[in-house]
Amino acid sequence: MAVDIGTILLAIWLILTGLTAFVRLSFPNRDRVMAVIALLAGIFLLIRR
Repeated sequence: MAVDIGTILLAIWLILTGLTAFVRLSFPNRDRVMAVIALLAGIFLLIRR
């Protein structure tokens, strides 16, 4: 079973979003990093279809 990069990026984005909400996780340029991960996940998921 192969997992594509879009699904992996989406999973990472969801985990980080949850951590930042519940644990108040913070790291430099968090908003930009999250936006880039979300954009890449969306692009890769669209390409796969």
